[in-house]
Amino acid sequence: MEVGTSKSPSNCESTVDHGDADPFQWDVREDCQVRQILDRIADKWSLLVIALLDNRRLRFTELRREIDGVSQRMLTVTLRQLERDGLVERTVHPVVPPRVEYELTALGSTLHATIQSLVTWTEHHQAEVAAARAAYDARETSSP
Repeated sequence: MEVGTSKSPSNCESTVDHGDADPFQWDVREDCQVRQILDRIADKWSLLVIALLDNRRLRFTELRREIDGVSQRMLTVTLRQLERDGLVERTVHPVVPPRVEYELTALGSTLHATIQSLVTWTEHHQAEVAAARAAYDARETSSP
């Protein structure tokens, strides 16, 4: 058993990163809250929603227009999950038709800086990743 990991199958709160390059630093059990949170915020739609809501409020239709390829249903599910996790706040204005706006909560705003770092890394290294993919694909194509 990994150091810092509870023996309880339903408790992974004790999972600790001791600074080593241990690939099991995050518990891999499905009922682990750390894993559940990482699954949520690492989802491509969640990342895009959080990035778009930085320092502004947007209506559902504005978000859908900005996020290429997201379906109405998927955006609805994503927004509900982010709201449940305390990352997005939904405000319904009492007008006809109802106007609904979304914005990051204080907690969601703290996550934005981390996401921005990931986006910046991606922008700086996209050519290297593309070259690695091309080299890999070339090897796979030429393999017997």
